[in-house]
Amino acid sequence: MARILLLHSMYGLRPAVHQAADRLRAAGHEVHTPDLYDGRVVDDAEAGIEIKDEIGRDELLRRAVVAAAPLTGEGGLVYAGFSLGGSIAQNLAFADDKAAGLLLMHGTSDIAEDASTDIPVQLHVADPDTWEPVDWLNAWYLQMRKAGADVEVFRYRGAGHLFTDPDLPDHDAEAAERAWTTALDFLASL
Repeated sequence: MARILLLHSMYGLRPAVHQAADRLRAAGHEVHTPDLYDGRVVDDAEAGIEIKDEIGRDELLRRAVVAAAPLTGEGGLVYAGFSLGGSIAQNLAFADDKAAGLLLMHGTSDIAEDASTDIPVQLHVADPDTWEPVDWLNAWYLQMRKAGADVEVFRYRGAGHLFTDPDLPDHDAEAAERAWTTALDFLASL
């Protein structure tokens, strides 16, 4: 059983995040889903970007650190997130020397040149994805490997960016099912 911090996308703590958490709990994991947007939930990217920009990246990261703090410690925490939440989860995982793993759904973040980690990392991303272009993902993968991470990337041809969210136009049921099956295997191995 993994202890997981699951962070929402720029759309906020949508029903899809709760559904994902329930799916992970049904597999025996302990899952925490903090609300970094203070209850605000939106249905379109533009509104999500406005909220993200209003709060600011530093404040979102601070809120995530506060949410993670009581969960860290013995046994390690698995950081996970959707798109923006994946970006924040990646930053938290690299800062936590006891992190047990990193599960990224639809999003990544910059990696410091001198970063070092040995955590297992799994990324699920649409192919192509305008938010995670191929050149960016290739460079990200090489940087992750250089940092020492055991990283796997799964690309889903023809899926939309947030293909695991059944309430968004990006949803792709087949890709989502394949992603969750693979992610559950990954989490079971930690």
